[in-house]
Amino acid sequence: MRIGELAERTRVPTRLLRYYEEQELLSPDRGANGYRDYAESLVDRVTQIRGLLDAGLPTKIIRQILPTLDNPCTIHVTDATPELIATLEHERARMDSRIGCLTRNRDAISAYLDAVRRGPATP
Repeated sequence: MRIGELAERTRVPTRLLRYYEEQELLSPDRGANGYRDYAESLVDRVTQIRGLLDAGLPTKIIRQILPTLDNPCTIHVTDATPELIATLEHERARMDSRIGCLTRNRDAISAYLDAVRRGPATP
């Protein structure tokens, strides 16, 4: 598929898809005419990249862990530096904190909606 179709299907602007390619997060094929040709599997890959970026991971870290996301059995323990491990542990703790906050906010919204649906309390 062309870059425009991938952008439409993933709701990621074409400029960001080009940036992901520059950062070696995506590797589209090139046609004889030089146009990028994106495989169907890259739809999921872009979704993974967006999720990791939204979680706060920098592209440098994403590039290192992205190959392991498709097949966790391919993780090469020797590839992980102490700095990478520390960074990932920090990011995981930060995500856990955000998840806790989101969970509390969701529960508060649910409680509010339940109260609204029950109607005003009678004295």
